[in-house]
Amino acid sequence: MTPVWEGVILGITLAFFFSFGPALFAIIQTSIHRGLWSGFQLAFGIFLSDVAFVALCFLGAINIINSQESLFGIGSGIILVVFGFVTFTRKAHMETDKDENNSSAPGPLTFILKGFFLNIANPFVWFFWMGVVVTVTANYKGDTQSLLLFFAGTLLTVLVTDLLKCFGSFQIKKYLTPKFIQWINKIAGIGLVLFGIYLIIRTIIEF
Repeated sequence: MTPVWEGVILGITLAFFFSFGPALFAIIQTSIHRGLWSGFQLAFGIFLSDVAFVALCFLGAINIINSQESLFGIGSGIILVVFGFVTFTRKAHMETDKDENNSSAPGPLTFILKGFFLNIANPFVWFFWMGVVVTVTANYKGDTQSLLLFFAGTLLTVLVTDLLKCFGSFQIKKYLTPKFIQWINKIAGIGLVLFGIYLIIRTIIEF
């Protein structure tokens, strides 16, 4: 089996068995609340953060983060709590064509950065990529071409599945009422806050 297909298999496994975290909440909530295009932008931001993680692991810069693990863990938890609070308090709003053309609506960079930093704030993600990079590098004996093909397959597969999640969430939007969307906002917000609090407590206990 070629490195590309091995990467695709890992990407599918990651997308469907290890994706139940803050990023998934955000993708579903954004696609329903802000529209399909905004969901795509958020997913692209998450994709860019995964690319950055892999690059950092290869460069060894992840060791800097590990040396400041306690500070990073608390900071990540606070970021997730803030994201969760904003999501919980957001009023339900059904996106329309008029809204998408409204200049006051958040621009693409806003959603891309939100996806990027939301994923960055999850230490489980960078621990995961660090482990994968070490294992795969050893498996391919440091062959650069094989590694590039493997991670290209993995990262692009994760991106495609995230885009499909956006599309699926947007498709069910037509069947949802503003009250139901408000509940989705609250559930997503609570999930983010609880995950952030968990990170803070776990970091303090380990410290």
